Amino acid sequence: MPRPQSRRRTRPRGKRYLAIGLAAVALAGIVFLLLRPDAAPIRAPTTSRPVAIKLLLDGRDGARFAGELAASKQGYFSSRIEVSAQPQNPDFVQAIARQHAIGVTSGQNFLLASWRGVPVTAFAASFLDTSVAIFTLGSSGLRRPADLVGKRVGYRRASEGDVVFDAMMAQLGLPRSQITKVPDRDSFEALRAGEVDAIIAAIDEQPDPSSATFVKLNVIKPQDYGIHVPGQVYFASNDLIHDQPSVIADVLQGLIRGWQFAYADYARSVPVLAGTGPAGLNSERLKFELQQQRPLVLPTGGRIGDYDESRWRTLRDILLFAKLGEEDVPLAQTVNYQFLRDVYRRSPDLAAPGAWSEEK
Repeated sequence: MPRPQSRRRTRPRGKRYLAIGLAAVALAGIVFLLLRPDAAPIRAPTTSRPVAIKLLLDGRDGARFAGELAASKQGYFSSRIEVSAQPQNPDFVQAIARQHAIGVTSGQNFLLASWRGVPVTAFAASFLDTSVAIFTLGSSGLRRPADLVGKRVGYRRASEGDVVFDAMMAQLGLPRSQITKVPDRDSFEALRAGEVDAIIAAIDEQPDPSSATFVKLNVIKPQDYGIHVPGQVYFASNDLIHDQPSVIADVLQGLIRGWQFAYADYARSVPVLAGTGPAGLNSERLKFELQQQRPLVLPTGGRIGDYDESRWRTLRDILLFAKLGEEDVPLAQTVNYQFLRDVYRRSPDLAAPGAWSEEK
């Protein structure tokens, strides 16, 4: 009897020693790992911030980008959108495609780039008509396109103004061969100095009444003679549109609200817009430019951003007429109408006239 009892007492004691030994080894291993000089610190899980999408402006901050600047300043974009100006970039459209960004440029620049194979798609317009106009001195008596026959017209070669002017004169059946076009004399200084009889320039470039260089001008607008083309358009890289269509929809809605803010009440919008840019903008000049371009942003009976196919066909035809490119990519592949339809269907209040439709 004594031997069996002795065995039963010995076995549990051996197991306890074994467990204690294993625990000691494990503890030593943990201490070793913690004391290693190259041990990585334990980090709490972090949430990555969404990558910002760039909205680039083909020009300097100013009234022609009031909708974009207002949307950014007033927080109308839900997505992380960084707005910045990119003036004097000859490859602006290509840069948008390369950076998977959103841009705004002239309809002409966009369409010619798309014909060259740049992978971009237009989805709305800021200027539904061209901002190009023909200016003459008020005392000259030159008030209609027909009055320009036999006169000197200052212009920039292959510019939007050059193309639109030729298309207007051709549509009216006027002899372009009897008009002397003077390159690089498209400034108001050249007009005042008598170097030319008329100039082709943007509607928002004319001197305002408070300017020391102001003179009374006659203004000939191509849209008054049947030339309707998208003046300034919003577009994005094809990759961005394919991968993040919700961002495009959000940006479009923000842009519409931005333009509404710009025109709802100048007393509110002009101070906000004047504070944009590194040096700020002159408030009186800004208000003048907003007034001049308002019919381009919201033509009678139109909706903000809402271009139509006929304007794109006209632009295509006049670019082909000017022999500036070949339509290697059809309009159906470069112009999108669905984003506009969806935004106005989901938010019908965006199309309501409201107070912003009246100048204040």
